[in-house]
Amino acid sequence: MTPEEYFNRQIQLWGGEAQKALQTKRIAIIGSGGLGSTLAQALGTSGIGEIHIVDFDTVSIHNIHRQIAFTLEDEGQNKAKAVAKLIESKNPFVKAVAFDMDFKAFKEKGNMYDLILDATDNLPVRGDIDKYAKETKIPWIYASVEEFNGQVCFFEESNFQVFNISDHKPGGIAAPIVMHIGSLQANLALRYLVGEPVVKDKLYYLYFNDEGELVTQKFGMPKA
Repeated sequence: MTPEEYFNRQIQLWGGEAQKALQTKRIAIIGSGGLGSTLAQALGTSGIGEIHIVDFDTVSIHNIHRQIAFTLEDEGQNKAKAVAKLIESKNPFVKAVAFDMDFKAFKEKGNMYDLILDATDNLPVRGDIDKYAKETKIPWIYASVEEFNGQVCFFEESNFQVFNISDHKPGGIAAPIVMHIGSLQANLALRYLVGEPVVKDKLYYLYFNDEGELVTQKFGMPKA
């Protein structure tokens, strides 16, 4: 099997040179839960050369219905390690590295990336990601989900601190919205990494209104 055979459909989309360029990219996914699972599935087989996955948590039964990288056999296993194993089992052309630790410990390693993807469920940690990204000049993509709603933003110059840092916990989450938002996040990431245009520093907010219509709103973010 060759990369040309494996990535055939993508090569038809953007050409062989762009696909080869993806092999030189390194990204970090912070969190391996619902969003992280979706990102791993979507990006792990895309041709990105190296993917680092960060999570100190273990798989619980209540995770599995919406965290699509896991099966019942993964219960009790470290999430990052389980996701890395899955990625490499599906794609022989990727290096997946698991970091069984929190973001504070991870950032001390000083690794450099082409892009950081937020897949956490913790606003203070997202604030730390934004601060680290600004210090290292690494762009990052924020995403969050709650109930039937979700939001995504490609942060480069804008300031994440406009968000209210709180201990708010979602009242529940529908599994499909997690995959929907994670897929949008992954599409932004892949377009950016392959050199396609991407709108940055604009928040996309998606929700279902009372009539069941999917609504997308866009908000410009203030610069840092």
